[in-house]
Amino acid sequence: MSVGREPQGRVFVIVLDSLGVGALPDAERFGDGGAHTLDHIVEATGGLEVPHLIAAGLGHVPGVTAVPQVDRPSAGFGRMAEVSPGKDTPTGHWEMMNCPLQTEFPVYPEGFPAKFLEEWISRVGLQGYLENAAASGTEVIERRGPEHLRTGFPIVYTSADSVFQVAAHAESFGLERLYSICEVAREMLDPMRVGRVIARPFVGVEGSFTRTYDRRDYSMLPPGDTSLDRLMRAGVPVTGVGKIHDIFSGRGISTDIHTAGNADGMRRTLELASGAGEGLVFTNLVDFDSHYGHRRDPVGYRAALEEFDSSLGELLGHLREDDLVFLTADHGTDPTHPGVDHTREYVPILALGPRVRAGAELGTRTSFCDLGASVEEAFGLTPAPPGCSFLSELAAP
Repeated sequence: MSVGREPQGRVFVIVLDSLGVGALPDAERFGDGGAHTLDHIVEATGGLEVPHLIAAGLGHVPGVTAVPQVDRPSAGFGRMAEVSPGKDTPTGHWEMMNCPLQTEFPVYPEGFPAKFLEEWISRVGLQGYLENAAASGTEVIERRGPEHLRTGFPIVYTSADSVFQVAAHAESFGLERLYSICEVAREMLDPMRVGRVIARPFVGVEGSFTRTYDRRDYSMLPPGDTSLDRLMRAGVPVTGVGKIHDIFSGRGISTDIHTAGNADGMRRTLELASGAGEGLVFTNLVDFDSHYGHRRDPVGYRAALEEFDSSLGELLGHLREDDLVFLTADHGTDPTHPGVDHTREYVPILALGPRVRAGAELGTRTSFCDLGASVEEAFGLTPAPPGCSFLSELAAP
């Protein structure tokens, strides 16, 4: 069967969270001129040993100069531009599922309004809070963690994104209690259109605090129907691996698989690939962003990419005749760029599978929405606007 002409049995969308491939034309407005997550990792570390990604055509993605090219890429390759006004996780994921954001989320670089915080702590039965400023998550936990343990006050902070983050010690404060106060904050912040509330549990003692994988994101609902909603209505199973369920507030997800980082996310994806299931498997690999991009660690980022490449080789070995795999990202987080925030960049798109035409050039797509449209068409749906499916461009002759 040819790609895009009949419904597929399975599609895998794997988000290498934050693997940008060059600054978008409007990146200067976001303070991100010159950013290029992938190239700068390679340049900063002296290379990148990712044979499967290189064979697929990663070095042929427009704008990528630091990764070698091959004579005949095995995948379809290109890049996608973000039309939504932002560079955060929900915005990127919603757009790649064919639901662009029209109005930018508000941000609070000076902290959240005192009136909101006073009402929040009153409603959840707290006596106070700490910080309320833009901060690095790991740094603020080290700095304010001892006071948090003494007072029981949660640590509140934000970033360049529209996000209300609450850090608390999982043992002394309580994990379920942290989730509960974040759920109240989510409800209260909906009218303010804050994109996400994130529960940030940590453990340990002063001088050696560590964040855990029990993080939970409470996102606003997508502003309209997504590809996931349309697939579900058509009876196509949608499995979210990693934080996908949180990003979409559970909407359009039939099965949620929580993971503890990249390795676990790929392990669970490989289990699904080796099974007899159908439908969409949508995986987010968060460590690229949270452990290496935000922490400005190009060496760690490189090692994580190399580890992923090994898992990718295993995944390709499990593919059935009609399977499709799409590799992409949701934004950049250039670890060599000033600051600790996301960077507004193009993202790669690599399309792999037994029936994908080797070396298919997808060029520069004008929106992430084209990926969602392609997924919809792969399952026999007529893609909804504004996405423009590229499945026909992948079809083998």
